[in-house]
Amino acid sequence: MVDVILLERVEKLGHLGQIVKVRPGYARNFLLPQKKALRATKDNLAYFETQRAVLEANNLRLKAEAEAIGAKMGDLSVVVIRQAGETGQLYGSVSARDVADGIGEAGFIVERAQVSLDHPIKTLGVHKVKITLHPEVSLIVKVNVAQSADEAAAQAKGMTHADIEAARDAADDEVEAAPVAEEEVEA
Repeated sequence: MVDVILLERVEKLGHLGQIVKVRPGYARNFLLPQKKALRATKDNLAYFETQRAVLEANNLRLKAEAEAIGAKMGDLSVVVIRQAGETGQLYGSVSARDVADGIGEAGFIVERAQVSLDHPIKTLGVHKVKITLHPEVSLIVKVNVAQSADEAAAQAKGMTHADIEAARDAADDEVEAAPVAEEEVEA
């Protein structure tokens, strides 16, 4: 295990200024290259203490900016159009990049790394996705995966893929039954 000083809050690990023990690979491959931590040596501890006020002020400024953007995003809903089978299974999937692109089309700049997607979305419907704007600021965005804009609007109203398919089948049955009734009237 390696001791590191955190330069920002890291989820499930600690807060700014905290000295934590992590695995060497995690420190070497993620925390140190991303400038999220320093090795806990005497020189680095002294350097951190001199820079602590600057780091905390910068962190507060970035957090305030993220909170302002989060307030503007509010109840953002992103529509992603994909092809799917009759059961609602997508032929492909919706990834973090697709969600970030959809948020970008809505006018907000979000990087793929800020989208917390445990696994790709593989079904039609409305899915909730966590967006991390800052280590201390996150929000939920609704991702509406549909086959068309009309279907997305129906799903936004609360209909499921099965409800939409049933409505389509009922409409098709009415269209097929209507000409038969007219022919019977003429005879």
